[in-house]
Amino acid sequence: MSKVLVLAGDGIGPEIVREAVKVLDVAKQKFALDVELDEALVGGAAVDAENDPLPQTTLEKARAADAILFGSIGGPKWDAIERDKRPERGLLRLRSTLGLFANLRPAILFPQLADASSLKPEVVSGLDILIVRELTGGIYFGQPRGIKEENGERVGFNTYVYTESEMRRIAKVAFELAMKRDKRVLSVDKANVLEVTELWKEVVTEEAKAYPEIELSHMYVDNAAMQLVRAPKQFDVIVTGNLFGDILSDEAAMLTGSIGMLPSASLDENRKGLYEPCHGSAPDIAGQGIANPLATIMSLAMLMRYSLERGDVADAIEAAVESVLDQGLRTADIYTEGTRKVGTEEMGSAVADALLKA
Repeated sequence: MSKVLVLAGDGIGPEIVREAVKVLDVAKQKFALDVELDEALVGGAAVDAENDPLPQTTLEKARAADAILFGSIGGPKWDAIERDKRPERGLLRLRSTLGLFANLRPAILFPQLADASSLKPEVVSGLDILIVRELTGGIYFGQPRGIKEENGERVGFNTYVYTESEMRRIAKVAFELAMKRDKRVLSVDKANVLEVTELWKEVVTEEAKAYPEIELSHMYVDNAAMQLVRAPKQFDVIVTGNLFGDILSDEAAMLTGSIGMLPSASLDENRKGLYEPCHGSAPDIAGQGIANPLATIMSLAMLMRYSLERGDVADAIEAAVESVLDQGLRTADIYTEGTRKVGTEEMGSAVADALLKA
């Protein structure tokens, strides 16, 4: 039996996770999956209930689970509380404690959504990029950090640091995944001004020697950001650090028509993972029933593929999503003229029905 922990979180999190669980229930029935679900609080909801964005009970359940299905956290309600108790701190602690160092963010344009992208269809049609982001190091975790008084004014400071071993293990993940794709890896850095990424470039180059079939190239992050908009189909696998990966993956999301279409996986060395949509908690639309659940549903597909090793189930879920898009159903973020606008629940139900009938 596999154990999946559901962390719905804040904002639209409970709404979109509910639809993914609906799809999971159908998958359990159709494929005779032996999966046990549990739930726990995280983020702002946990702060409100237990004054901690990652309660010990949640962490214990996360450690015991084989995989975690995650919604979203945060919102303006918690922006003014002390920094260590803000919802985002809970997610960072969860990633760090579980060793979820490898973040996989696919940016795939479904052909049905070519017109929903802000770029011309000929620029993005056929897009299939995988961004591999190091997730537990870099400037988000480096010490010292903080805000202090110095010479009569406030000074904010963070430390950008990576060890060689952290660089090697994420490079290895990128190369291994590229071997199953088009065997091309782009490493993104800022080696011309940042020593830590100068070392990053050296280490990735050294690690590439173990993968002679891989075509490795390097690009400064500012150029990579420009190239993602100019000619995104030149890329296959992109590997980079925590900060750059955070920014570039959100940029890549918009190439697909909406960040509401982008799933992600965060894996440890044994492929235990946390699976979540790339978008945030969207408090401005929370409770309105209009959020796009497809990124969360496709995160469920990644959970099946990577942690539960059920590629057949993952393929079926992804095919169900395509079937629904073929039917012309669209949430507001991907709606275009000639399609039918639906809400969160109707979209989730449509995917579950397509999976059941497949």
